[in-house]
Amino acid sequence: MTFAIDDAFLPATLSARPVTDEEFSAFCADHPDLNFEMSSDGELIVMGPTHSDTGASSFEVAGELRNWARKDRCGYGCDSSTGFVLPNGARRSPDASWTLKSRVRQPGLGGRKAFWHLCPDFVIEIKSDSDRFRTLRSKMVEYLQQGAQLDGFVLDLTYVWDPLAD
Repeated sequence: MTFAIDDAFLPATLSARPVTDEEFSAFCADHPDLNFEMSSDGELIVMGPTHSDTGASSFEVAGELRNWARKDRCGYGCDSSTGFVLPNGARRSPDASWTLKSRVRQPGLGGRKAFWHLCPDFVIEIKSDSDRFRTLRSKMVEYLQQGAQLDGFVLDLTYVWDPLAD
């Protein structure tokens, strides 16, 4: 499926039919300049690439989570390009996440070469200029309702840390 959306209208939400992991992967591969999520209601959420300062913030947060996960050795940390199929059917890609190894090793979760069919135990969303806080808060509530064990949070790093100031 080919479509064009002007960057001024991103993020955008479109209606879509339910898709398999393979169909979703193929669709994403057909549009490498965009990022996609899908709500449990079948809404396809289309997002452009993050701005550079948000990417720098995401890199720092993911690095801290990676360092912690390496020391802890109980789970897997994932970056913002990782897709998960939540129990409610939503397809989400948090900016950073962590999942217990024991949960990932359970049978029927999608396998090593597929999307994990679970909600990560811990998720981080970073607010960019184009994000609405209400939308991010709604996603965090969804993560908690779908099985996140540690209270997730939304970081608005414009007030906490400026990656370009150092």
